[in-house]
Amino acid sequence: MKKIGIGILQVAGLYLFAEVMGFAAKLLHIPLPGSMLAMIALFLLLQFGIVKMSWIEIGVNFLLAELLLFFIPSAVGMIKYKSLLLKNGPEIIIVIIISLVTAMACSGWIADKIANRRSVKMRGH
Repeated sequence: MKKIGIGILQVAGLYLFAEVMGFAAKLLHIPLPGSMLAMIALFLLLQFGIVKMSWIEIGVNFLLAELLLFFIPSAVGMIKYKSLLLKNGPEIIIVIIISLVTAMACSGWIADKIANRRSVKMRGH
């Protein structure tokens, strides 16, 4: 039960952080969505050790486990804009494939770097 409460607080903290970054992006006229700015900022905070992974790990793991739910609006949007997909489908599919391959390659590269860093730290201790 304690773990659930901690997870809820971590997810709420991540949401609040994303909202603050969204506000900062608007205030500073940064041409990035607040969520993207929040991801970049959180990555940097984690990299420099300002934020510890243990502080957000339960919440992050929950969000990753429920990631599929975030794609439901996209599926509904595809149904809503059927005529657009019929007209520009091949171009959209090409962009999706390029984006997918790029995201997979970047994710794999980052995961490899993290795994290597953890293995070096474990050997060092």
